[in-house]
Amino acid sequence: MSEVRGRLREAVARAGYAAGWAVAGRLPACVAGRAFDAGADLATRRDGPGVRRLRANLARVRPDADPAELDRLVRRAMRSYARYWREAFALPSLDPDALHAAMHPHAHGVAASLEPLTRGRGVLYALPHGGNWDVAGVYLVRELARRGHDPVITTVVQRLRPESLFRRFLAYRRALGFEVVAADDPRGAHRALTARLRAGGVACLIADRDLSGRGVDVSFLGAPARLPAGPARLARSTGAALHPAYPVFAGDAWGVRVGAEIAVPAQRSRWSDAKAVQALADAFGELIAERPEDWHMLQPIGAPA
Repeated sequence: MSEVRGRLREAVARAGYAAGWAVAGRLPACVAGRAFDAGADLATRRDGPGVRRLRANLARVRPDADPAELDRLVRRAMRSYARYWREAFALPSLDPDALHAAMHPHAHGVAASLEPLTRGRGVLYALPHGGNWDVAGVYLVRELARRGHDPVITTVVQRLRPESLFRRFLAYRRALGFEVVAADDPRGAHRALTARLRAGGVACLIADRDLSGRGVDVSFLGAPARLPAGPARLARSTGAALHPAYPVFAGDAWGVRVGAEIAVPAQRSRWSDAKAVQALADAFGELIAERPEDWHMLQPIGAPA
């Protein structure tokens, strides 16, 4: 029976994503926007587990918010999350150069963070779940080309079910200029990321939730959490510059805010990992606090065991 339910869930997911791709790219933006906003508002009113978790996470960002203020923030965040999916479905039909032009005035700190590339040093961006990271990736690929660098970024994604859906997402992201590796192939992911960074290229990793069970205990947004140590360790082993980056929405356009380089001690130890990951957690907290509605964290952040 459980196998039948699993197949049914996969079939429903496949149909839903197929419908999204078929419809979102063809509808006028204003019509699609209203439809996805309505879906986000409905999900907010139903107050399912994901919405409740989002509210708890946002309460960390706005600890002084009263219940009404927090409700409004959750509603905006759910609409922001719905916008991400609407744009993800429509992205294959959009012009990458137009996306770059729209985002460029709102891309803060990118130019400075890419300076190490001119000296052959790789750049590793660590991101929270925010804004539209696919559009941010498209922007970055175009910006690399504009500056005369290899227009490819390497990133890691969670495997989706069904497999046909995952392959479609892979093909779509690879067509945008992403080298994509699956998180459930940790050796392959490590090889790809290491090769890119040692060659003086760019890689991006989502880093506000530890899925490995081997993360580092930190204070994040005023509470204990466990965040992945992978970005700090990759930066140390490859010599890459590690930067926090937070994709956001900017009206009808997009933006990204890149923080200063995170210092990674040269000597690997539990202390050095903890210091670098804590610095990254602090940077994430500051970036998210500037625009919390674009932080799409509908899962537990990861409390220490």
